[in-house]
Amino acid sequence: MKNKEIAHIFNRIADALEFQGANRFRIVAYRKAARILEDLTEDVSVLAQANKLESLPGIGHAIATKITEYLSTGTMKKYEEVKRETPGTLLDLLDIQNLGPKTLALAYNALGVESLKDLKKVIKNGRLEKLPQMGKQKVNNIRRGIVLYERAHERLSIAVAEEIANELIAYLKKHARIKNISPAGSLRRWKETIGDIDILATGTNGKEIIKIFTQFPHVERVLAAGTTKSSILVRGGVQVDLRIVKAGSYGAALQYFTGSKAHNIRLRNIAKSSGLKLSEYGVFRGKKQIAGRTEKEVYKILGLACVPPEIREDRGEVELALKNKLPKLVEHSDIRGDLQMHSTYSDSEATIAELATAAKDHGYEYILITDHSQSVTYAHGMEPRRLHRQWKEIDRLNKRLPTLCVLKGVEVDILRDGALDYPNTILKECDFVIAAIHQGFKHNVTERICNAMQNPYVDIIAHPTGRLISSREGYHVDLRTVMEVAAETGTWLEINAYWDRLDLNDINARAAQELGARISIGTDAHDTKGLQWMKFGVATARRAWLESKDVVNTYTLNKLRTARKVNRKK
Repeated sequence: MKNKEIAHIFNRIADALEFQGANRFRIVAYRKAARILEDLTEDVSVLAQANKLESLPGIGHAIATKITEYLSTGTMKKYEEVKRETPGTLLDLLDIQNLGPKTLALAYNALGVESLKDLKKVIKNGRLEKLPQMGKQKVNNIRRGIVLYERAHERLSIAVAEEIANELIAYLKKHARIKNISPAGSLRRWKETIGDIDILATGTNGKEIIKIFTQFPHVERVLAAGTTKSSILVRGGVQVDLRIVKAGSYGAALQYFTGSKAHNIRLRNIAKSSGLKLSEYGVFRGKKQIAGRTEKEVYKILGLACVPPEIREDRGEVELALKNKLPKLVEHSDIRGDLQMHSTYSDSEATIAELATAAKDHGYEYILITDHSQSVTYAHGMEPRRLHRQWKEIDRLNKRLPTLCVLKGVEVDILRDGALDYPNTILKECDFVIAAIHQGFKHNVTERICNAMQNPYVDIIAHPTGRLISSREGYHVDLRTVMEVAAETGTWLEINAYWDRLDLNDINARAAQELGARISIGTDAHDTKGLQWMKFGVATARRAWLESKDVVNTYTLNKLRTARKVNRKK
């Protein structure tokens, strides 16, 4: 569906027009068109083919013509025009949180700001703060937005990094004589963002493997190509390093290049205290290699249980490994269902039946449909009439699905005044209720979340900090208080598995578990492909040291329902 793509373009046109000081009504028209397309549950291209675009409220002939133009040509003249009329890369700077078109225009006209470098300079020398309607607090907010913007552009999301690594590994396995191959570094530890991608391999002819690596179809530039190591830039300027090691050193090299640095230092100190030497080439007693072929062998010779890559961060795992008391981390195969999914009843591209079919293919026992409540109009939130119509469809669907149960839920909004977006008379009819904040990020967030958890029908708090890794810090929320109330009320806290949220993150999820709260994982899927994001949620749970008993998605359906009833009683 092109709905969101065209909506983004209309918002960018509105940004450019606002920057240029254009007529307010033109700006509003584009913003309104963007909002309509974002809320639209039908495919805009289907409406265009049926000549029904102008039947949409707020879509006039001029806007409809631009939509048709983009659908047929892949470009929009108006968008290209405003980009030409806006200096340099200024439109890209609007991705910085807290920096709007009017502020950017002020900085451009008064101070000549045309780039991120210019913006940072006028913040540092204090000139931006002195402009009318600016002030210290507003500039501090922009400064924080720049930090997030740069972090997102310097590091890859785990999803992008994994996709590139998997594609490259599959390519090498197909075309080169590879015996062992694996990603390493922060990607293998499943960190939420990745710098460069590291790949480690063994094979019979390192020089041949390097040559094939540099011929990867998406290579933009070869940085280095030796006999055992090569570096390339792939699409988007992402650097990938490949190392070829000897089979007898593969385990030691994989351990070393996986890291983390702090974890490796601990291992080297343990080796040293035993009169051994640990390096990427193996474990040595004097000049004799005594281990290194496998990671398990390396850890064993040092007197440790093999530590899962996700928790190699020197956060206590070494001490437990020495005592052979590492937690048995939750596995992807333990997951029995997905506890946050959206359908076409709100803002998804997938029907409930399509989500159910995809869930069956994943081997799930249940899924929870959690479309948005009525106040979230930008996501086509459901008024009670549509919610009840959805439930009837779910009832019909469940009669045809002997191996999968589709649970009736809702992602109910926690409003600015602390009330929930539906009354209890509706919430008590749900199988499970997720509560979330989508508005009023600066309005008593902690109090609102805690009040929601006191409601006997609220089972889960979705994305508890509200952050977006690439662009948004999240709410000002006292997480410890939220975790304590969650433990007290039996409310589950979510790890949102969408790769740009991963909220709760690993640190916070571990803290929640230690305070007695249980965790749910939801993909927040808005299409059938979104179900694949469960792997990121599970990886985050593993980085949080969670076991299957800590994650409610590992429960059977009967156990899940029983746990829900306990929560209601509390």
